[in-house]
Amino acid sequence: MLIDHRLDELRPQLDGRYAAHWRRLVEQCDWYRTQTPPAEHPSASITYLGPAAANLALAYRLTGHEHYRVEAARWISAAIGFPHWGKAHMPDHDLDAGWLLHGLSLAYAWLGDDFELADELRAKLELQGTRLYEFAVESEGSWWSSSYWQNHNWICYTGLAAAGYALGRKDWTERAKANFATVIELLPADGSDMEGVVYWRYGVPWLATYLDLLQDQEGLDWWDRCRFLANTFSYRLQQCAPGFEENIDHGDCHDRRSGHSVALYYKLASAYRIGEAQWLASQVAERFFWREAYASGVKPGVMPEAYLELLWYDDSVPAVAPAESTPLSAYFPDLGLVTARTGWDDQATMVSFKASPGGGHQAWETSHRLDTERGWDTLSAGHHHPDAGSFVLTSHGAFLAVDEGYSNRKRAGDHNLILVDGQGFADEDRYHVYKGAPYERQARMVDVLAADGVAHATARIAAMYPAELEVERLDRTLVFTPAGRLVLLDRCAARSPREWTFLLHADWPLEFDGDDVVLRSGSAQAWVRAHSPVAVSSAVTEVEANPTSSTPSLRLTRTMHTLRATAERSTTATLLTTIEPTSSLRPEKASGRRIDLTRGVGIAFEGETVLLADDDGFIEGEGVSARAKAVIRSEESGLSLVVEGEQS
Repeated sequence: MLIDHRLDELRPQLDGRYAAHWRRLVEQCDWYRTQTPPAEHPSASITYLGPAAANLALAYRLTGHEHYRVEAARWISAAIGFPHWGKAHMPDHDLDAGWLLHGLSLAYAWLGDDFELADELRAKLELQGTRLYEFAVESEGSWWSSSYWQNHNWICYTGLAAAGYALGRKDWTERAKANFATVIELLPADGSDMEGVVYWRYGVPWLATYLDLLQDQEGLDWWDRCRFLANTFSYRLQQCAPGFEENIDHGDCHDRRSGHSVALYYKLASAYRIGEAQWLASQVAERFFWREAYASGVKPGVMPEAYLELLWYDDSVPAVAPAESTPLSAYFPDLGLVTARTGWDDQATMVSFKASPGGGHQAWETSHRLDTERGWDTLSAGHHHPDAGSFVLTSHGAFLAVDEGYSNRKRAGDHNLILVDGQGFADEDRYHVYKGAPYERQARMVDVLAADGVAHATARIAAMYPAELEVERLDRTLVFTPAGRLVLLDRCAARSPREWTFLLHADWPLEFDGDDVVLRSGSAQAWVRAHSPVAVSSAVTEVEANPTSSTPSLRLTRTMHTLRATAERSTTATLLTTIEPTSSLRPEKASGRRIDLTRGVGIAFEGETVLLADDDGFIEGEGVSARAKAVIRSEESGLSLVVEGEQS
């Protein structure tokens, strides 16, 4: 399974073209030799036992070295000895079972019938596979069995498929195939992932693993059918912070260093001939790997993927550096995600701005249709935050306007958003803020321009607030200029007078310089300037999370320092804010000032001008008379862009 056709190619080149990947596998197997598998099922997750068996079995199959077989038996024996796979959460019916079924099924196939534990292992796979299969059938329409956009679905069904192929259980493989036939049709074609980068690196490799198994075992090539996988590397690349090592942390992200999978980059590079994926895989392997391995909050993490790195590496794909080929701006319509950057180097400035319904447009539309037609509950968007209209800003190697990262009780107030009378989104302050939400509760990104390192977009988010607040309008327009400056225009309206509070979160305490607020982090700094009457204060925001139900004692905490800028109570408010990143070591002065226009709103910076339309779509002043959403000018780049305002 998966390796027979490659053994003749791999073996003679383990000290040649595959030497680096073979060394990774050897080092991983050496690490297992120094560890002791648990004798009793721990309270924490046991997912790591699956890839441990696969790594050791592959090393044995490639070399025939007896010590790898003996070590594999030690780890497999531990897994066989547990009466159940999983302890604290859904034993036998969730991630632990999926991970172990996959890894131990590969090991069973690779170690052969003469392996001393072959009969015991087969019996255990039969038992655990039956338990998982029966749960999938019985729970259809709820939880992961029908949660097509969610990592639990992909992991559990891939584990079931692997066991089915290893044991000849066609009922298991056919159910998995039917599930993934639906999954690849329903995932967004633009490749964006509502669960965020960290769960992208945790979950998406399993989609690739399943398609690999299907092609290997049944000769079915579904790679071109899966447009999500074909385009998802573009999403992941555009969510790299400048310098590539860290990631933008929309959604549940344990940290900013858990976003890379060398193995998956190799597979996407090979399947779709993506030179940038090949390049990034090499960069991570050579420069970032060990830091991610030890700093990552995701378990089992990147180290156990050694066997996949060897099997999925294809040296026929030439590496292409993103700086040579990849646009500086991008838009992913399903997630309403707009990104722009001044460059790909680690000192560049970047913004990531998003707004969509829960789970993204396709998941929202399809889940509501399926749930209405069948009485199901399919969305499962618990990792998608109440963050429509929020943004993340990085510059000079540091994060300036930040996201909360990971939380169990999710709140709009923990993001860079607007509070109305101190309140955030409807039905928030729980884990799954979109569960049971009415179809009409949708945020949308409109009037999008993303080109030449420039971005303009408007997030319409009024529908996200509680009905009793009577919010009729909350439109946030964000502009990212060629120099990396931000202009934010928040237009707010309600049927009754309300208090409107602009929030901006930072990693480090805020500083005040006259009327300006200063964000500092390492070598980065940003001037925050309000161009509308507001009362400014600072606060500390604490966020806590348990990122895995399989380890109840695990806690992640996050402290953010929050700017609160509140307009006087009124039925309407217009908040105009500029953010100017610069070096904290050699800071340039803030230059943003408001321009008086006959119609519309204007901001002038040193060498740049941003003009935004009035409510009727007109701009008049500064030598411009136009029906347009925005005009963006840059003297240095010679750029002059007009945003026509097509709905997106």
